[in-house]
Amino acid sequence: MAWGGGWGGGGGGMFASSSNTGLPFGGIPSELMEGANKILATEPTHEPSALEFHQRPSAKERQRLTLPRMLREYPAFVVLGSVLVIVISLVMQAGPLLTEYAINNGMMGQHRSLRVIAVCGTIYMILALSSSLLQRAQVDVTGRLASRVMHDLRIRVFVHFQRLSLDFFTEEKAGVLMSRMTSDIENLQQLIQDGISSFAAQGLTMIVITVILFATNVTLATWTVLLVLPILFVFSIWFHRASEKGYLLSRDRIANVLADLSESLYGIRVVTANNRQRRNIENHRHVVGAYRDANNYTGSVSAIYGPSTNMLGILGTGLLLGIGGRMVINHQLTVGALIAFFLYLNRFFQPIQLLVQQYNSLQQGRSSVIRLRELLETVPSVEELENAATLPTIEGRITFEHVSFGYNEDNMVLDDVNLEIAPGESVAFVGPTGAGKSTMAKLANRFYDPSSGRVLLDGVDIRDVTLHSLRSQLGVVPQEAFLFAGSIRTNLSFGRPTITDAQIEEAIDVVGLRDLISRLPDGVDTIVHERGQTLSAGERQLLALARAFLARPRVLILDEATSSLDLQSETVIERALDRLLEGRSAILIAHRLTTAQRANRIVVIDQGRIVEVGTPRELLSRDGPYAAMYEAWLASGGRDATRDDE
Repeated sequence: MAWGGGWGGGGGGMFASSSNTGLPFGGIPSELMEGANKILATEPTHEPSALEFHQRPSAKERQRLTLPRMLREYPAFVVLGSVLVIVISLVMQAGPLLTEYAINNGMMGQHRSLRVIAVCGTIYMILALSSSLLQRAQVDVTGRLASRVMHDLRIRVFVHFQRLSLDFFTEEKAGVLMSRMTSDIENLQQLIQDGISSFAAQGLTMIVITVILFATNVTLATWTVLLVLPILFVFSIWFHRASEKGYLLSRDRIANVLADLSESLYGIRVVTANNRQRRNIENHRHVVGAYRDANNYTGSVSAIYGPSTNMLGILGTGLLLGIGGRMVINHQLTVGALIAFFLYLNRFFQPIQLLVQQYNSLQQGRSSVIRLRELLETVPSVEELENAATLPTIEGRITFEHVSFGYNEDNMVLDDVNLEIAPGESVAFVGPTGAGKSTMAKLANRFYDPSSGRVLLDGVDIRDVTLHSLRSQLGVVPQEAFLFAGSIRTNLSFGRPTITDAQIEEAIDVVGLRDLISRLPDGVDTIVHERGQTLSAGERQLLALARAFLARPRVLILDEATSSLDLQSETVIERALDRLLEGRSAILIAHRLTTAQRANRIVVIDQGRIVEVGTPRELLSRDGPYAAMYEAWLASGGRDATRDDE
């Protein structure tokens, strides 16, 4: 366990003083230190992680997800668990044989013997105790197996999320993806831990009992097979098909429930501000109702199958009692053998009822495997080539060569765009909403691939290089800055973990964060909550700019980076941009034309085409589309950036 400053309460640790933790941690009292050290000594140790991420999945990761393949990763646990299941199934079937022996040789006729009864009873108790110990060991083994398999599966799914392209997360709901990582994997864990072993045990029990029934009396066993198994087989086939449909539907609808919940929580401010609580509740009720209907369907299927098999067992037992009783009267069967036969017959029908319950678990797990398999077989739309080269350090020349792109085939966003950005040049993209400005930035960073044409960096097609080497030289500041839960220091160093304190202090001064940091209780070690909600939008944007500054990218992409700032902060940011853009190629996507005016060139985009290109002064003097936009900007109260140059 890493306690930051240690048990003595040093700075920066879990118990360090902060605005949210109350009084500072004063350390462990000396009289409690011995006990604390004993507890600490019991904590498990873990080897340092050797995890490496590769954009292309390995041959092992590309294998089709199946339950047997997951279990084969841990053969020792599988073998040991299987052996325990077999031994338990055999041990538990000795009871009726002991009962038959005790009746025939210790209770009936001239063979009455208290000693025989006592020995049988003692053996029975020993076997019961052994069975209990074996079952405990089996639960421990299957539990460890399930935890290891699910750990591997969670990592595999999460790694796959890191590989998927931006369009996947745009089209898929976050709640649906959460359900894959939570309820689907939990279903599988329950199946491996309890379901498979129980299913195997009950199935093996039925096989063992069938053998014993034939060994006890062939006639009664034959009648059992003829009366029970055909009807049971037909019912089981129907149940398999009906329940599979229900559990797949249930998996989809619980995903919709989580998706709706996630969206409602993230949008709670909008819901509250617009008084739409009632609408949200009604919508969630419909979603939950659909999930309830799916559960009702699977419940009704089980309600038919379970009682039907139970009735089948009762009727079969009644018929066999008549046949067996007649055989006893005719001295074709002993009383002990008849009792043993019916004890085994009861055990034969009991697993059927348990199999119904475990079959539900099996179907749930199978449905989860299908959904997870579909997820893992989703291919990223932006794939790294198998022989992709490492992009060397670039100068920063960006070329759009006959680039066309559409998020779908029927709606092209860009149409035959040609543009070159020189090394160290800053270019601002301006134009109406939906013109394609942000799309060009996403193509430059290879969040998407063009439908036709090429995007080049220093003359190299970015599709021919590894994504890691490409994106390590490009920095992006999005319109909505995202901060992770943790300290400000952690967020600032996110793009460059080896950053020093001196470099962090430099970035704070360059971007203009000094006033904010000085107001916070713990400075750069202050904890920001999930998504940075404890800070204002402008403060989050300042931190995002500082993070980009510290990453030292060769090419910088600013997507409406000043849109959340007030006029005073905007002035500070504009000064910071001069430092941030120095010596770097940059793409500035700006609705605030004061930001665009600071670029070396401005590109006006409208309806997916470049309609005008030039320096800020050139475009204003042409009296073209940009000049009209600038006049509208001034008329709406925008600041005249041309006066800043005077």
